[in-house]
Amino acid sequence: MQFRDLQRQYEALHSEMALAMSEVASSGSFIMGRHVEELEQQLAQYVGVKHCITCGNGTDALYLALRVWGVGEGDAVFVPDFTFFATAEVVALLGATPIFVDVEFDTFNLSVSDLETKIAQCTTLCPKAIIAVDLFGQPANYPSIQAIAVQHQLLLLEDGAQGFGGTIGQQRACSFGDIATTSFFPAKPLGCYGDGGALFTNNDEWASMAASLRLHGKGTDKYCNQHIGINSRLDALQAAVLHVKLKAFEQQELQAVQQVAQQYNTLLTGIVATPSLLPQFSSSWAQYTIRLASIHQRDELRKGLSEQGIPSQIYYPHPLHQLPALAAFAPVADCCPQAQQLSQTVLSLPIHPYLYASEVEQIVNVIKQTLHG
Repeated sequence: MQFRDLQRQYEALHSEMALAMSEVASSGSFIMGRHVEELEQQLAQYVGVKHCITCGNGTDALYLALRVWGVGEGDAVFVPDFTFFATAEVVALLGATPIFVDVEFDTFNLSVSDLETKIAQCTTLCPKAIIAVDLFGQPANYPSIQAIAVQHQLLLLEDGAQGFGGTIGQQRACSFGDIATTSFFPAKPLGCYGDGGALFTNNDEWASMAASLRLHGKGTDKYCNQHIGINSRLDALQAAVLHVKLKAFEQQELQAVQQVAQQYNTLLTGIVATPSLLPQFSSSWAQYTIRLASIHQRDELRKGLSEQGIPSQIYYPHPLHQLPALAAFAPVADCCPQAQQLSQTVLSLPIHPYLYASEVEQIVNVIKQTLHG
């Protein structure tokens, strides 16, 4: 059994995939070009924003967004403490200071109450922006976070690396905040066959700047560079892969993964703490993450699953403020107690659109046997 079975996905899509990649190969155009431009238009239309700027990976997308805003030394950027390293890494990379904000225990996303507390406590730096993460596929609480951003005149960046396809009401992930970003890493809800990322915005000036920065800061002439930029281009082959996958994602995969999550929810009720969705929110289920009573119970369950050939993952074993590379930014050791507790009790189970109902039943049976005998 695979944690996220990309081989089954390829088997389902291989005819279209082979044709799409062959078209790129025969065109002789492998970097940017028509395939990338068409993908950007499709992605912008799907998300419901004016501009999509693709780039080399999701981390670069975050970096580009902060560069567009001029984030740098002396600035404070508020980030959730329970997420992947890149969210805070790009802040530190630009010389700014990541301010760790605790997360909600049930949704795993940014805590609105702790965000307000951390903003009030920020007196020695210039508060600049909030990065909210759509962790495990569910959008963060953007109605509340946006209100706080407006109140304190902060820019809001949606880190939708795991959230593509999630919704709040009728609005899709990667359309919230002032700028949004996503990742096309293969295991993401919409993934390519390598690295890839994108930035989304309705702001013409920011879109133009991001497009320049991803290509060495080029101007109208690519050899007349206007800014110090980076080399972060999406390959045409990856764009071709994403063309095929986006179609499958819209037509069948998003609905299929919802059914898998619902089966988990039904079978695991009363057994473990299952993921919680806010009213009118939907998840694209990048991960299906349960909570256990203790680190001992979590480790016991993971061992039991492994013995039956069932993979599982711990996302994340450490809150950001405990990582060696970021520890210097943590004001106190227990600055985010809920994130710290989650890191000791969460466990992510296999989930993807091609997971069979019988496999979900097998996983749940092992969980029941391991925890209750």
